[in-house]
Amino acid sequence: MYGLHDLVEMKKPHPCGTNRWEIIRMGADIKIQCTGCGHIVMMPRREFNRKMKKLLQKAESSEN
Repeated sequence: MYGLHDLVEMKKPHPCGTNRWEIIRMGADIKIQCTGCGHIVMMPRREFNRKMKKLLQKAESSEN
């Protein structure tokens, strides 16, 4: 699945032309930030699951 600070691709591209989003908050709602222009969108988890196309890159883990 996906986690905090992962990069995801959504089904529809953002108007700025970029289709890479970073997950910046997770809970009942998920907040994502466009990596191109920095626009932030918050949506319910169910809507996010429907609109997400694929996981592009997992976040770097800082576990020791």
